[in-house]
Amino acid sequence: MECVVQGIIETQGLCGVPKERVRVHELCLKSGPNLGVVASEVRLLCDLAQPTPSWTVRHIGGAMRGAGAEQISVLVRTVVESKVSNSALRLFYTLGYKLDHELLKVGFAFRFNRGAQITVTVTSTNKMPKLHATEEPVLVTPGLQMVEITAPAASDNYNEVVSAISSFCEYLAPLLHLSKPGVLTGIVPTAASAASSLMSNTSGKML
Repeated sequence: MECVVQGIIETQGLCGVPKERVRVHELCLKSGPNLGVVASEVRLLCDLAQPTPSWTVRHIGGAMRGAGAEQISVLVRTVVESKVSNSALRLFYTLGYKLDHELLKVGFAFRFNRGAQITVTVTSTNKMPKLHATEEPVLVTPGLQMVEITAPAASDNYNEVVSAISSFCEYLAPLLHLSKPGVLTGIVPTAASAASSLMSNTSGKML
């Protein structure tokens, strides 16, 4: 399982602690009608920022439901992820999956412990003018970046993880609006000045 919230920020972005470069080629595959099963979607991710790029297959399951889930601002969902070889795309094509779309996400990530193992990923989304042309990306949203905050969770500790992310979201409130995926709430109009103020108040610590 994982807990996640998202938001949008101006490109000058976040800063504070050492960050990792992010350059991920993402292929979204959807099952075809010949599989005879409930329609499904998987994502193949290649981390191009690594010296030796590697592939991961990621399946995002349904979100937790019920009155309790609706009352929290963090999405709790199931996730299955595994490393695969570079022939995985050919395998999924053979199984009947079709390429729905592909993206190149470029930016950076912070990883730290704040009551949970939290990852903050800040990326710009790019499309490719032709299939798999990762060296020719076309920026989709100039001047804006997607911020995604995630943390791994399990059935016996997701409440603590939700609490940790909610607390962190409150801390970031002057800088950006965060909400469940698919429920984006806009951009803080003074993000640049808010980021500057936030950094000076924390003496260079993480946000």
